[in-house]
This record gives sequence, C-alpha cells and structure tokens, in this order.
Amino acid sequence: MKKVTEIVEELVTPILDEMNLELVDIEYVKEGKNWFLRVFIDSETGVDIEQCGMVSEQLSEKLDEVDPIPYNYFLEVSSPGAERPLKKAADFERAVGKNIYVKTYEPIEGEKEFEGLLVGFDGDTVTMEVKHKTKKKTIAIPYKKIASARLAIIFF
Repeated sequence: MKKVTEIVEELVTPILDEMNLELVDIEYVKEGKNWFLRVFIDSETGVDIEQCGMVSEQLSEKLDEVDPIPYNYFLEVSSPGAERPLKKAADFERAVGKNIYVKTYEPIEGEKEFEGLLVGFDGDTVTMEVKHKTKKKTIAIPYKKIASARLAIIFF
C-alpha cells in the first residue's frame, strides 16, 4: 500500500508542472488531535499566496476524487521559507555558495551537526567551510551520511 505522501506527490506533481513550480516536501503529521497535510512548493522566483491558493484548490479537488486519507485533516500549501530543506541532489547543487545546516547519521571528525558555507557538491560529497573555534576549516561530508539538511540564515 502506498503512503499518503507518495499518493499526494503523484497528485500534485502534474499541477505543479503546469504552473512551473517545484515540489520541495510533503508532510503528513498528527499534531495534538489534528492531522495536517503540508505541501511545500517553490520556484526560481519564489511563490506567492495566490499560487499557493491555486495549488491548494486543485490538489483539494484531486484529493476529494481519490480520497487517500481516512481521517479529517487540514491541507496547507506554502513556501518552504528562508530555511528551505535540502532533500535531493539538485537542492544541494542549487545551494552551492549559500549557508547551510547539516545533520549526519554518524559523527564526522567527532561532530554530527555542521553549519557553514556550502562550497561544493559532486553528487557523492558535500564540501563545507565551517568555523571551528576561531579558524575556518573545510569538511567533506558523504552525501549518504546526511540525515537532514536545510538552508541556514546565519547572523554575525
């Protein structure tokens, strides 16, 4: 049986393709007594509330037809925001030159969390420039060992 997020991805992808938008992430989570289906979308120029509304309307119709969710839920369509998650290889490629935050499955050089400048990505390795005490150092993180990553807003 397919997961809710997989079904939603199949339903929303043609809608987004038609509007030249990109699917960033889908969450189906229970918070308190309520279920939330959150769809995060983006484009090169960002997304506005009208685009989110149009996607929400069209996706809602498709969800009503297919009815993959047995519970009542809230559908939210939005931009991923400034600290957008990096999920796919293409996300890392686009983020080169930007500040990112990475968590790994296992320690690399004794650490599991890194924040700094993404200086390179070759498909297998994420290369970051991070501050270590007062010095900057370059660290290579195997892509397969990344548990989660996102763009980071760093204040100096």
